[in-house]
Amino acid sequence: MSKSKLLTKVREEIRRRNYSYRTEKAYRRWVIRFVKFHGLTHPLKMEKEEVVEFLNWLANERNVAASTQNQALCAIVFLYKHVLDKPLGAFDNLQRASKPKRLPVVLSPKQARRVLANMGGDARLMAELLYGSGLRQSECLRLRIKDIDFEFNQIWVRNGKGKKDRTTVLPEICKEKLKNQIKRVKLLHQKDLDKGFGKVVLPKALSKKYPNMPKEFGWQYLFPSVRRAEDPRTGKTQRYHKSSSYLHKAIKAAVSQTNIIKKVSSHTFRHSFATHLLQDGYDIRTVQELLGHKNVSTTMVYTHVLKKGGRGVKSPIDH
Repeated sequence: MSKSKLLTKVREEIRRRNYSYRTEKAYRRWVIRFVKFHGLTHPLKMEKEEVVEFLNWLANERNVAASTQNQALCAIVFLYKHVLDKPLGAFDNLQRASKPKRLPVVLSPKQARRVLANMGGDARLMAELLYGSGLRQSECLRLRIKDIDFEFNQIWVRNGKGKKDRTTVLPEICKEKLKNQIKRVKLLHQKDLDKGFGKVVLPKALSKKYPNMPKEFGWQYLFPSVRRAEDPRTGKTQRYHKSSSYLHKAIKAAVSQTNIIKKVSSHTFRHSFATHLLQDGYDIRTVQELLGHKNVSTTMVYTHVLKKGGRGVKSPIDH
């Protein structure tokens, strides 16, 4: 199997399993780096030892983060298991990149409001959902019209982290803005339909099973991109959701207009959501469910943030 055939097979297997396009690009890049590291030797001619050597090099020589090494490991395991039909088994001599334990950066309620006050348009509404609903950035970007449930005051998060669905709170302050946003999307969708477009990407094989579903208004993205673009996987011209860079730049610009010196990102609003709920006395299990954490131990990190400096000890200099 040549290099081009190998990458084509990787792409086919990834798409057959309905992995995201970002995952597809990342896995292909890691396969290329792995092959280049071993002097363009075909993976079929290499064993587990060569895989461990590459992963240890990433950790020891390249000093990559633990998440980066883990992504490389997942890509190579996928290659051997699903493409080459040659499962690798356990890795005994793998040196894991260290994962430092850090507390999340959290804004105070006043700081969060100051950042939001310096934002406008779609970016502000998106940031309000991050802070008001505890959404991840990707979850917010992928919201569809049908995911907003005004009757039950909740937002449906479909296919979140770990391929799980969940519901979270719909902030009262966002309701009217969301209704106006839906009206704008409806007008945009109608213009697309009039021009012969109006389709969106659907999860799994729904578009094949229900050919007209990609044009249905309920499946349109809540925050559509300004321009239509060609889907690299199908070649069809569709309207995707806004890019992550759009929100990142808007938050960065808003923070720069304040005197906040914390490193603020879209995920900071999610951290703040969890911390402020615990601060208001909500049960940690409730917060866990709203965030979509698999284990409550992940949610427990926010209880550490709530502790006052020095574990609540009063400094003697303050007496």
